[in-house]
Amino acid sequence: MIEVKRVAALHGHQNPVYALEPSQKPGIFFSAGNDKGVVEWSSKRLEFIKVLTPVSSSVYALHAAKSAPVLAIGERSGKVSLFDFLEQRIVASFNHHIKPVFSITSINHKKELLGTSEDGMVSVVGLENFNLLYKFNVSPLTVRSAAVSPDEKLIAFACKDNLVRIYNSDDYSLLKEINGHTHPVTSVQFSPDGTALLSGGRDAQLKIWNTADFSLKQSIPAHMFAIYDIKFHPLLPYFATASQDKSIKIWDSETFKLKKIISREKGIECHSHSINKLGWDTETGYLISVSDDKVVMVWDIHFDA
Repeated sequence: MIEVKRVAALHGHQNPVYALEPSQKPGIFFSAGNDKGVVEWSSKRLEFIKVLTPVSSSVYALHAAKSAPVLAIGERSGKVSLFDFLEQRIVASFNHHIKPVFSITSINHKKELLGTSEDGMVSVVGLENFNLLYKFNVSPLTVRSAAVSPDEKLIAFACKDNLVRIYNSDDYSLLKEINGHTHPVTSVQFSPDGTALLSGGRDAQLKIWNTADFSLKQSIPAHMFAIYDIKFHPLLPYFATASQDKSIKIWDSETFKLKKIISREKGIECHSHSINKLGWDTETGYLISVSDDKVVMVWDIHFDA
């Protein structure tokens, strides 16, 4: 049996929260949304630390790169800014997209930052000199989410045209188009061992693909509405999904069986609106969630021994 306890409901945002990212420094995480700034929180003390930096438009994406001491901030305007933790300021800003930036990730061994946008393009920026290295078209519609495989050889893109596209990280060439969802794909995530790719869509389906040939292993009617995020536990064989249906679900990553539902319908004081992003805190083991209800929630999840 998995036991769940909400240990904090952190207030401070005045509007919906769309982005969440653990810092490279344990015990710190960031959130942002339709507010005027990016917020820094303590996961140990469960409290507000400060507004890290102001922003000029809604923030849809945050990414703390492992290969550089920066937090990348993707905005509705299409701008991406880099906040340097050592200098405690924005050290670079880019306008490589003309429409909202929905996700940011990085390929650490190449020290490259990837941004995806509503314009269907992906921009690649070098983290050493902040120059635009490459820009390529992935989809005729929005690229909503991106995930890099554990060995950093593959990149999966979740696209609004119902496809998941797989690219080679060496030369950014298209390797495979995966057609399985009946509605836009809204989230993708590789399993920690790299053998599976998970995708979630507006069709509320969670699909598990075999990365050896990208054949479909399993399709699960996981939620009632769109699946906005998928996050694997950093140490244990579980993962969590977040949905527009106001629920978080905990799954066994070996059997893909549902283990726990966190929602108001289950008698748990959960979010009252769409849940947009999740994050596992490595310092405390807590699961963190953010929502359209403006609240950051922190969960203590006790797994089976």
